[in-house]
Amino acid sequence: MDTRIAGPLLELNKAVPSFEESGLPPVPFSMKLMPGDCMVVEARSTSRATMFADLCCGLVPLDDGAVRFMGLDWADLHDRELNALRGRIGRMTRRASWPEFLNTHLAITLQQLHHTSRPLDEIVAEAARLGELFGLPGLPVLRPSMLSDVDLLRAGCVRAFLGRPRLLLLEDPLEGSPVDLQNPFLSAITDARDRGAGVIWLVRNNAIWQGYRQGITSIWRLADDGLVEIRTA
Repeated sequence: MDTRIAGPLLELNKAVPSFEESGLPPVPFSMKLMPGDCMVVEARSTSRATMFADLCCGLVPLDDGAVRFMGLDWADLHDRELNALRGRIGRMTRRASWPEFLNTHLAITLQQLHHTSRPLDEIVAEAARLGELFGLPGLPVLRPSMLSDVDLLRAGCVRAFLGRPRLLLLEDPLEGSPVDLQNPFLSAITDARDRGAGVIWLVRNNAIWQGYRQGITSIWRLADDGLVEIRTA
């Protein structure tokens, strides 16, 4: 698949999400995320934030409109194309996402193993480098339930940035995080943007992302009346 795009990296074009499938307001959602952008979306409901991220990934049925990633309409794609595109998305989600039947190192690498054709050794080596960046001594091999909340947060950062994603969907990633994680996290966002990635940072309040405020390109609010832009840089 040719991954070069001309125009928005992610575009919601009057996309009306199915309320029954998502709980999102059934109103037109419109926005454009360009390569290198970092957009903050304020959402007080964590479940609504997660469903909005699902909408961006083409996982929410639409009653009208379109969602396009890298110039391609999710609704037009078949399984192989869907897998390839989702392999270019990194996520940190509030939804329970650590399967207990897998040790943590396998859960970290699962997305890349499923959605890409990269060799296992290459994926593991990159994950180990990211683990050190985010403060882990290596890839954790214990089951997720045996790790502390802080180490799971670090592992979530590794999983999100693994594979040099083109789109990062990050749900309140710094809330409750230790100070020593915040600078590596912000540096990883900047490096990803320098490579042309776009970032959607979903937050519940104004305090979490203030340290990166100068890097934010736009601020939006997700509420009962849909997605509303409240500031553009």
